[in-house]
Amino acid sequence: MRVIGGTARGRPLTAPKSATLRPTADRVREAIFDVLGSLGVVDGAEVVDLFAGTGALGIEALSRGAARATFVERERRHAEAIVANLTATGLAERPHEVVTREVLGYLAHSRPACSLCFADPPYGFADWAALLDVLPGELVVLESSAPIELGPAHELHRVYRYGTTLVTVARRTAHGASGGGVLG
Repeated sequence: MRVIGGTARGRPLTAPKSATLRPTADRVREAIFDVLGSLGVVDGAEVVDLFAGTGALGIEALSRGAARATFVERERRHAEAIVANLTATGLAERPHEVVTREVLGYLAHSRPACSLCFADPPYGFADWAALLDVLPGELVVLESSAPIELGPAHELHRVYRYGTTLVTVARRTAHGASGGGVLG
């Protein structure tokens, strides 16, 4: 696993041995950032990386010019890996925060400034409705193994399939009144 583009391109990322960790594959991350690059949303973005694991998505965003990244990860060993990966990539000096907390609990008490949000929960995650209700960000990138039903607060931009991984890109609606439907 490595950083795909930007100032830290080619630098390796490490992951602790863990049955619950499923880092986003390099080819999927590259495809995600190709899409985000075409939308012009990474440079200068305030990024939140939820269920951050190794921090690969937030680190990729920082490497490509994001202004700030907040990483939220409940497992302490994984949060320590994020800090180590920020240091190894030379991005530890960039504005960031690593929060060791359960994602829904964190979002219930904190609404971080965010223009771009990544959510890559474990594949068994079943509380998408609750997450989407509190998800920060104007643009959200959701990784899953099955289609996600967006609520009225988000409208679909596009769904991409990479093997068994579905990547759903959605925008927050102006008043939370449109969107919805099963995607994928």
